[in-house]
Amino acid sequence: MTPLPTPTDRAFDEPRLYALVPCAGVGERAGTAGPKQYETLAGSTVVGHTLGALAQVSRLHQVLVMLSPTDARFESLLPGFAGWVDRRGGATRAATVAAGLDVLLERGARVTDWVLVHDAARCLIRGEAVDALIDACLHDAVGGLLALPVADTLKRAAPGTDRVGATVERMQMWQAQTPQMFRIGMLQGALASAAALGASVTDEASAIEALGHTPRLVRGDLENLKVTFPPDFALAARLLRSR
Repeated sequence: MTPLPTPTDRAFDEPRLYALVPCAGVGERAGTAGPKQYETLAGSTVVGHTLGALAQVSRLHQVLVMLSPTDARFESLLPGFAGWVDRRGGATRAATVAAGLDVLLERGARVTDWVLVHDAARCLIRGEAVDALIDACLHDAVGGLLALPVADTLKRAAPGTDRVGATVERMQMWQAQTPQMFRIGMLQGALASAAALGASVTDEASAIEALGHTPRLVRGDLENLKVTFPPDFALAARLLRSR
């Protein structure tokens, strides 16, 4: 007979929190010579600022960075990084995150533990925002994400044109950010289901939604932008220096 767990076993522990940073992309829209996460920005690399902010969140048990199998730059550019690094990143964000969940489980995480998936290119994230997300989601049945209510009028272009095809109602519209926080097991199942259906997954919340769940929206920060296009680098640098 399998012995019952004692109060010192992890079965009685509070769920642990892990951060997972997909860092295997090339950032084609950024117009940089190499992967945008390694561009120099205000005295560090883009991903260096990101990891520095996550290091300020004391409740994170560990930070895992998922790299491309061919990545040869991370350790030389971030020699002081004390988290976990794995080179099983995939061709898509969803594939990289799915591989990262496998790595976390291999390294001792449980399916009931939480994972906070955060874009390597969101280098302006603040530790306080991550803590706010944790506070809002730690006892939630589903989990949630940082997001901002849309303030601007939204236009949908007519197919194949640069002309307005329709004005989109902005009420109840939110702009998704990261981190996005879910149980490892739930997210693993959601991504596997999306992959089996051949569905396109642009963020973790959309995979969770496809299973019929409703992630919590936690108000984020306007500065938590994703460095994506060439002008974003100058804006991010100004904001970082202003801190």
